[in-house]
Amino acid sequence: MALPRPNARRRLPVIAATASLLAGAFAAPAAAAGPAHPSLRTPEKKAVATGYGGAVASVDADASAAGIEVLRKGGNAVDAAVATAAALGVSEPYSGGIGGGGYFVYYDAKTHKVSTIDGREQAPLSATKNLFLEHGKPIAFPDAVTSGLSVGTPGVPATWGAALHSWGSRPLGEVLRPAERLARDGFTVDATFRQQTADNEARFKDFPATAKLFLPGGKLPAVGSTLKNPDLARTYELLGKEGVNALYKGALARDIVRTVRKPPLASGSRRVARPGDLTEKDLSAYSVKRQAPTRVSYRGLDVYGIAPSSSGGTSVGEALNILKKSDLSKLDRADYLHRYIEASRIAFADRNRWVGDPAFEHVPTDGLLSQKFADSRACLIRGSSALKSPLAPGDPMHPSSCASHKRAAPTPYEGENTTHLTVADKWGNVVAYTLTIEQTGGSGITVPGRGFLLNNELTDFSFTPVTAGVHDPNLPGPGKRPRSSISPTIVMKNGKLDFALGSPGGATIITTVLQTFLNHVDRHMPLGEAIASPRVSQRNAAQTEMEAALWNSSVKRQLESKGQDFKQVPDIGAATGVERLPNGKWLAAAEKTRRGGGSAMVVREGK
Repeated sequence: MALPRPNARRRLPVIAATASLLAGAFAAPAAAAGPAHPSLRTPEKKAVATGYGGAVASVDADASAAGIEVLRKGGNAVDAAVATAAALGVSEPYSGGIGGGGYFVYYDAKTHKVSTIDGREQAPLSATKNLFLEHGKPIAFPDAVTSGLSVGTPGVPATWGAALHSWGSRPLGEVLRPAERLARDGFTVDATFRQQTADNEARFKDFPATAKLFLPGGKLPAVGSTLKNPDLARTYELLGKEGVNALYKGALARDIVRTVRKPPLASGSRRVARPGDLTEKDLSAYSVKRQAPTRVSYRGLDVYGIAPSSSGGTSVGEALNILKKSDLSKLDRADYLHRYIEASRIAFADRNRWVGDPAFEHVPTDGLLSQKFADSRACLIRGSSALKSPLAPGDPMHPSSCASHKRAAPTPYEGENTTHLTVADKWGNVVAYTLTIEQTGGSGITVPGRGFLLNNELTDFSFTPVTAGVHDPNLPGPGKRPRSSISPTIVMKNGKLDFALGSPGGATIITTVLQTFLNHVDRHMPLGEAIASPRVSQRNAAQTEMEAALWNSSVKRQLESKGQDFKQVPDIGAATGVERLPNGKWLAAAEKTRRGGGSAMVVREGK
């Protein structure tokens, strides 16, 4: 049911990594895609960077440079995280931005405490379980995506405001300034950004504001041209002056509501863009949720994640508990991957049945994370044979060895084009933050005059129960937040930060974070290598996804001899992370090749 997903990419950035160049002021040109600015130097792109003063890792060099600028000017990790996220809203507009939501995890170096913000989008207060049904039948998925019906109340601006209020050291206007300049002066279009635009061209053409921004002059942006977004620059300026509440009340809120309730189609368009029922009351009533992080212990480490409404913390935590009694470091690669695949399969079987928005559902978080429950599920794993999917869930409230609880609930589709950033500062504070607008290009609908795409996050709900006769905790409801797989993770050792990581990738986020963690902790790979290593992803499906690097390997053949079945995919996830090294030094790590390679930066490089 997914829309086409192009190969991910990285554009050639046009803002230098040095704070002096980033701090320069430029004139605000017209909204168009023109030749790249000849005087701007492309920041050097590195997958791994080590040094002092703080670190930023993201999928984009412009965005990482924005965070580094804020750190160099004395800002802390929270300030830099918001700056990086805002820049990603410019240079990664199809993946994240102020029209979407996300989950923010923060480590405070003074208190050694981990805190979280749930900034997930939520359904209108009028929504019912039949939100995506017409005449008793589900709406076709692509039609639901490109509609006002799919748009949830955005949570990103509220997340920024809450994080800065609680832990930041700089005002919002100051930390938005690098992104504001980037929006005015533009970023350089590369082949993959053009391809992503081409894959969305038909629906983008149906919405004049989207076409004006991403199809300048009615054409695909040329590779090497500079794409500018002065509307977004003005929106950031507005938020900087008036605060994030400007998006939830007032003229901007009215613009969002008008756009959702009557999607502004081009004259002559034949598209049926269903209206949503979002109201100004939905926007003004929105608030982020603060709750305790999930926590499990593993090999002497404390692993913290995000609690429901995301399933990331519970699923990663359950899988680690399942694997805890296996010495993965002594297994050969095939046996290691086999156990990781099976633990993932089991964790997804359980999350599909039990995890939803805890404001509406009884989510047995403590049970899912209990060692007793993990042990009752771990006994299913056999070293010589694979389990079959869809696997039925266990009962975390009444664990029974190798027992199943009713029928299986297979994993539904979840959009993959999210983005993640990881930031550390010179004081030792760390942020792991994942944000999204869901599909590549979200709903496809840009708010006229405001410069940002609206999310299609409500399509993360189940349209109908996944398994007939089995309660589905992820059906829509009034003000309900759809289940997510976002998994920003903080890892502590002896009470202090050890490393942090996260990834985009829809439901593959969970397996990407889990495999990267295991690579680093159990397989003793440096963090950069742990991220770069080839991936497989099992989500309680008949086949396990496998990247091309393993496709013709002896490891694959060994796994197949155990009954594992695979299908090849181009890439899985796009992780970033930071690691605390001795003597105040930081390591930042991003992808080497996935999505064209990520961008790891430090304030001051040094050995």
